[in-house]
Formats: sequence, C-alpha cells, structure tokens
Amino acid sequence: MSTLNTRQAYNRWSEQYDTNQNKTRDLEALALRQILADKNFDNILEIGCGTGKNSLYLVTKAQSLVAADLSEEMLAKAKEKLEGWNAEFHQADINQEWDFVNRTFDLVTFSLVLEHIENLDFIFGEASRKLLPGGMVYLGELHPFKQYSGSKARFDTEEGQTIVPCFTHNVSDFVEAARRHGFKIEDIFEFFDDNDRAGIPRILALTLVKY
Repeated sequence: MSTLNTRQAYNRWSEQYDTNQNKTRDLEALALRQILADKNFDNILEIGCGTGKNSLYLVTKAQSLVAADLSEEMLAKAKEKLEGWNAEFHQADINQEWDFVNRTFDLVTFSLVLEHIENLDFIFGEASRKLLPGGMVYLGELHPFKQYSGSKARFDTEEGQTIVPCFTHNVSDFVEAARRHGFKIEDIFEFFDDNDRAGIPRILALTLVKY
C-alpha cells in the first residue's frame, strides 16, 4: 500500500479512473445530474473536474464552463472529452488563491474534492469571491458516515493499493464554513447504494446560495 500526494495519486489514477469500478464516482455523478436537472446557468466554474465525466453534463447547462483540476493527467482526459465545446481548463491548486480565472460565475461545483482539502474556510472564501450575488454552490462528497467506517479514495495498480490523502469533514463542518463566508444552505441530500435508505448513505450533497 502506498500513499502519494493528491496530485501524484490522481495522475496515476487517471489511466483507469473512467473504467474501474467506483460506486462513489458513479453515485455522485447521478446526484449532480438529479440536483441540477431543472437548472440552467450562464457561467459555471467546476472545481476538481477530473477526467471530465461531470464536465460533459455541466457544459450542457451553461453558456460557458471553466474547469480546474490539480492533476495534469486528469485534465488531459477532460480536454479530450470536451473538444469542440465552450469549455476551458486550468491546472490549479485550489489551496492557493484562485487567480487562474478573473471572472465571476453563477454556479461553482465541487465533486468528490473537499475530502482532499483540510481548510474548508479558505475554499468557501474563494468560492464566494468568484460567485455573483445569488450564485449557487453544488458540492457532492463521500458521506462522512462512510468516512467514519474507513472508506476513502483509493485504487489498485500492479504495485498495490494507493490511498489518496483525505480529511474527514462532518456535515456541520460544511454548513458552518459555508455560513461564515456568506452562504445560506438551500438543500441537503443523501444518496444511498441501490437507493436502500436503510443502509449507510454513500454521498452527501449540498446546495448553497450566496447572500
């Protein structure tokens, strides 16, 4: 078993990310599509676009899409998928100021990103800075209940299992950090494997609105 930094891990994961079995990836993609189904936007900022599996949907919901990711190998896959669409891509460390783009948006999305971030306050502060008043944040994360039981982002290679660095955030951590940076909670959703609500939820999804 090996632990790489987040960029190294996702660079290595990029070759199999779209094809390996991954219930968390697939259920979060379903959550995003269900939650945003009846909404449309002018400009979307997608934080942590990965290989572009959600980008392909988001670009149909807006006039333009800006997508960012830490991993250059993940970004290369996303660029291939969205060739010809009105989308631009940036390699960026979101733990630093978001100076890779100088415009504002009416939606910022995070999909399976914040488990890799220790300081939520900085992230919500930057998201607020890039959002128009009344703008929306969507975030979909591995549910804390799954994290409590030991689940975390991981994948297998010929060299063994690689674990991506992760931080556990409670539901209240998201809510309180969001409120400190001018967001109100619009909705909280939980998604379950096979829609079995008697089990432990796999995905926590929140929508937030900037005051």
